[in-house]
Amino acid sequence: MRPALAVGLVFAGCCSNVIFLELLARYSIFKYTSIALVSVGIFICTFMSAKQVTSQSSLSENDGFQAFVWWLLGIGALTFALLMSARMGIFQETLYKRFGKHSKEALFYNHALPLPGFVFLASDIYDHAVLFNKSELYEIPVIGVTLPIMWFYLLMNIITQYVCIRGVFILTTECASLTVTLVVTLRKFVSLIFSILYFQNPFTLWHWLGTLFVFIGTLMYTEVWNNLGTTKSEPQKDSKKN
Repeated sequence: MRPALAVGLVFAGCCSNVIFLELLARYSIFKYTSIALVSVGIFICTFMSAKQVTSQSSLSENDGFQAFVWWLLGIGALTFALLMSARMGIFQETLYKRFGKHSKEALFYNHALPLPGFVFLASDIYDHAVLFNKSELYEIPVIGVTLPIMWFYLLMNIITQYVCIRGVFILTTECASLTVTLVVTLRKFVSLIFSILYFQNPFTLWHWLGTLFVFIGTLMYTEVWNNLGTTKSEPQKDSKKN
């Protein structure tokens, strides 16, 4: 997984947050500032990672420019998709307030309704299934079942994705849509950092600056400093009463 792709996912998520907060919701200036810091921090990482697309030694100047254009198109597509996702999050929040919190039902319809669209990708799905069958065999530990390793990877991906999305839908019933999107965005940012470190990609001073902005913005959003101030003031009030 290339850092440019991972950081694009994170950046698009923050953009969708800010735009829909301005259009459809009202929060305090403190909340807006925290989201802006997170967005700026991730934008810095995005901009610096974008340079890695055109600086690959194996590509010519024209090929590098073409790769960069495709990268920009990908960011645009991701931004549009996550704008719709942010709008759906606010719509879900409204539905939960009106009809009650039913995360399992929402999870089912969100994934069952788009299934007919995969009919248009049937040939591509079949081709990849054939490739999966041709992959090397792998014996699953403990249970001893042998199957092509690509099917094992797919199975593990489905399980982990289910755990993740199940937690997200439960979170939507307990928190505001902004909080949910911020949590998901931070999870993607952690994936970005892990990707950079695991694949030993350059992590420059600009990446550290972007990470610092994301960290400060997260602390501001959670109002950690206000909570610490409240905790310190409570013992003083108790001592005065005594």
